[in-house]
Amino acid sequence: MSVLGSCFRNSLFWGNMQSMSQPEENAEPNADSWILGFLRHLATDKDASVYTQRNYRQALLEFFDWSKKQRGAAPDWAALRRDDFRDFLRFLGRGQLSRAAIQLRFSALRSFYKFLIRNGVAVVSPIKNLSLPKAEKRLPLFLTVKQLQDLLEAPGTELRAAAKEDVVDASLYFRDAAILEVIYSCGLRVSELCQLCAADIDWPEQVVRVRGKGKKERLVPIGAPALEAIRAYWKLRTDPASGERAVFSARPDKATPLTPRTVQLRLKKYLCSAGLDPNMTPHKLRHSFATHLLDAGADLRSVQELLGHAHLVTTQVYTHITTERLKRAYDQAHPRA
Repeated sequence: MSVLGSCFRNSLFWGNMQSMSQPEENAEPNADSWILGFLRHLATDKDASVYTQRNYRQALLEFFDWSKKQRGAAPDWAALRRDDFRDFLRFLGRGQLSRAAIQLRFSALRSFYKFLIRNGVAVVSPIKNLSLPKAEKRLPLFLTVKQLQDLLEAPGTELRAAAKEDVVDASLYFRDAAILEVIYSCGLRVSELCQLCAADIDWPEQVVRVRGKGKKERLVPIGAPALEAIRAYWKLRTDPASGERAVFSARPDKATPLTPRTVQLRLKKYLCSAGLDPNMTPHKLRHSFATHLLDAGADLRSVQELLGHAHLVTTQVYTHITTERLKRAYDQAHPRA
């Protein structure tokens, strides 16, 4: 079987990060009305992920608190100038934050100023063309095809071991096996996985409708083994999965959708069972999906569409992985390397 066929046969990649509730609009007594309005805009108009909402909220509140402590007053958004943000940048630098963390804070501020300009609060963004430290270039981590095989088999192994000692609910293990299959088969983000509804699956065409970032939808192929895993799981569910019901429920006896936190914890369990690094995050499994496709000859533009990346440059990082591996193989094997 080809590497690409093996990739889709072993549809894995599951759960990342933690489940977080939506930012509470009234839970920020130190924030001004424009920050709260922007957070509502992210949640309702932009349909931003809970992670984006959390990160942007923290970044804006950090700047708000810094202004009050350093300047003795809450920020006057219309009056702030580039030098003010240069001061804030120096403040962050003294805190020994990573360059990626600094980039994230200014990304939040840039988006916030776009919101202020649209609402007539500011005329121009004082952050525009502000020089920031370039983020470190780190290659994405990924699992090999063999490692993914071991991970995909882990729920079955765990179920057999548990059944020897006690009465167990097999539906949880069948659910987890289907989760691993679906995420790896489709290269999903954990938030996308948790939002999947039964109606999103087109069984005859073997595609699923995925709701990505910013309310963007895309159609993604799903492998036959992943569909079979879902069927096997659904046979054990007490509530029928149909229509707008979640593909994966948090509990066998309830239709409550699965949460990213649950996916994260279950992944850690199976990573340990498979003898793999338990700190491997679900997003690293998404990296594996992309890397294996490129290794098998998929073109970059197709991988971009499958992943739901808005910009090709985001996908190009995976080409560095395959190039580095080819270079290592060349150095080891070529007599005149």
